[in-house]
Amino acid sequence: MSRTPARPASEPRRPVLDSSRPDVRARGTGHAPSHHGELLQGCFADRAGARRNGLITLRLDEPRTRAEFRPDPALRPGEVRVVPEDRVNTALAAETAVRVCARLTGRAVVGGRVLLSGGVPVGLGMGSSTSDLIAAVRAVADAYRISLGPQEVAGIAVGVESASDPLMLDARPVLFAQREGAVIEVLGERLPPLVVLGCLTGGGAAVDTAALPVDDYSDDEVAEFASLREEVRRAVRLGDPVLLGRVCTRSALLNQRRLPKAELPDLLGAAEEAGAVGVQVAHSGNVAGVLFRADRAGSRTRAAECARLLARDGIPVTGVFDAPGS
Repeated sequence: MSRTPARPASEPRRPVLDSSRPDVRARGTGHAPSHHGELLQGCFADRAGARRNGLITLRLDEPRTRAEFRPDPALRPGEVRVVPEDRVNTALAAETAVRVCARLTGRAVVGGRVLLSGGVPVGLGMGSSTSDLIAAVRAVADAYRISLGPQEVAGIAVGVESASDPLMLDARPVLFAQREGAVIEVLGERLPPLVVLGCLTGGGAAVDTAALPVDDYSDDEVAEFASLREEVRRAVRLGDPVLLGRVCTRSALLNQRRLPKAELPDLLGAAEEAGAVGVQVAHSGNVAGVLFRADRAGSRTRAAECARLLARDGIPVTGVFDAPGS
């Protein structure tokens, strides 16, 4: 069995103290991408044979979150307030980052304010909370003149939210244990070439992820996920968008037991009629996509035809994009 050699999804840069400038910067900035739901999500065996829940996301370079951290002496040391004020977990993550960065650099624990900006929609399954959190943590680290590695950022994210999307990593496709903040497997250097027609299920309503069923996968499902994982490896190795599209479609169907999407039959029908290679969905949200192979002429024409079919079925279309890194 041929596999991509395992190496870190992003090489962590170790913090270096700038002893010539001992104070925290007046302003630090950070940013983080989003994603368009999952290509595959389920339960997978690691090298030791232990079962681990994991996912492969469809990363998006835009929209993204941008954050600015401003130390504020009016706040008590270690206190961070975030704008918008409802981003409670982002505030907790930024406070954790302040303590971590102060410990690593020997600089003072400061209070401060994080200002978030960007266009990642909330509650659609695009990783908005993870994106906010990572951008804020990176802004704090920038104020302390250090860079936290992906494992450190993932640890903060999981510690605050109990789960995380792999948005702190580079653009390579990975199988990621979302409740551990750890890479199970680097699947290759890039996805097969895909054009994605984005759309919304459930009328674009926000999904309360805390109310979703526990990930209690059956033995049969775990066996099927093992097969799908191998097919993703092969699709990435061969650059085969058709094979990857089949995997995404099967994962969407398996997810119907956990977050049913009434529009999925219509999505599948429109995809077949327009010559798509498959569909993908957010397994904990309402964003979805119809996948077309980008290595053949006419992919965007077929996507435009599919958009007409979805509009006929009352499914809102959000746009067309090339899968990043594909």
